[in-house]
Amino acid sequence: MANVRAHAPWGLELPQNNGASFHAVTSGTAWLRVDRRQPVQLMPGDLLLLPSGIAHRLSSEPKGHCRPFDRSMKEELMTPSGDLELGGDGSVTTFVCAAYDYDLEAGQPLMGLLPHVLHVPADPVAGRSIAAIVDLLAGEIGLKEAGSRAAVARLIDLLLIATIRRWAERQPDAGPPSWLTALRDPLIGRVLALLHDRPGGPWTLEKLAREVHVSRATLARRFTDEVGEPPLAYLSSWRMQIAAQRLKHTTETVESIAHEVGYTSEYAFNRAFSRHRGQPPGRYRQLAGAA
Repeated sequence: MANVRAHAPWGLELPQNNGASFHAVTSGTAWLRVDRRQPVQLMPGDLLLLPSGIAHRLSSEPKGHCRPFDRSMKEELMTPSGDLELGGDGSVTTFVCAAYDYDLEAGQPLMGLLPHVLHVPADPVAGRSIAAIVDLLAGEIGLKEAGSRAAVARLIDLLLIATIRRWAERQPDAGPPSWLTALRDPLIGRVLALLHDRPGGPWTLEKLAREVHVSRATLARRFTDEVGEPPLAYLSSWRMQIAAQRLKHTTETVESIAHEVGYTSEYAFNRAFSRHRGQPPGRYRQLAGAA
């Protein structure tokens, strides 16, 4: 992560990475190129998120030459203050670059719903929270004060949340159903919160409907329309996602994990996990530990 000060003409070719990439333009303009798509101009206040870390180019011109960016180039461009400075003697563009590392499997339920390139244009009203986070992040990057590294990590978390929230708000109502866009529906948002907060609860359609004060038929119809699958099918997938992470990152017993995600029988949990993941919990844990 770095604050970048680029003097036209300039261009960077950034390779594919294993996490997400952020770019926030704080002054001047830049052009984004991804694959064979048309170049996109980025303006001050624009935020760019590449959830899968896809390779891309940033430059001062839509067809400008780009230098491959790697560790040796970063060391070459780094100033004594820890910023990066590049380019010629023309107009200046400043932007913040950051990376967000995450477990690819854990992030799939969210990141898999996002486009490869997520461009959030500047908005002086709706985008104020994003602008505030970017300002704080730009101030913390490069500092060697106590706690700066932790502050940067938390600010990147906040920036990810704010960006995805802003993107979801701008999606058309006629888009494909998903749990992410369903959060815009207050009723379904409350149901999702219940399932996410208490995945091990003894949920039935009747209990969920009672919690949000609607009929079972209304809940089943609206949830399926908004999310793309019935409530209990979604709950089953969510439970298996949690279980997979517990198996991968903890030493809890399979029995303990089974109870945590709502199964009173380890045998029933093993069958459900094998159906969802294609292998039993023990085998999944063994392969995850060898990865």
